[in-house]
Amino acid sequence: MYIDVSNVSISFEENKEQHTILNDVSLQVEKGEFICLLGPSGCGKSTFLKTLNRMNDLVDGVKISGKVLYEGQDIYAPQVDTTWLRKEIGM
Repeated sequence: MYIDVSNVSISFEENKEQHTILNDVSLQVEKGEFICLLGPSGCGKSTFLKTLNRMNDLVDGVKISGKVLYEGQDIYAPQVDTTWLRKEIGM
């Protein structure tokens, strides 16, 4: 599996209130496969994409649970170089 997203949920805190953006998303993408994310404005498409290259790390108050593997490697493991990851998975 090229990208394997398992049970990813994303929320953020605003004014001491927790808001869920994505809830329990799972997706598998093979190398060379194309996918299309469709949905109305504000439904979490960009937030999901930013999860794949850890750009959400730069947003205060974001909480991410679940697992994202890129070529079998957990992209949220502490030893992952985010500069390398963002070169591999760009937006």
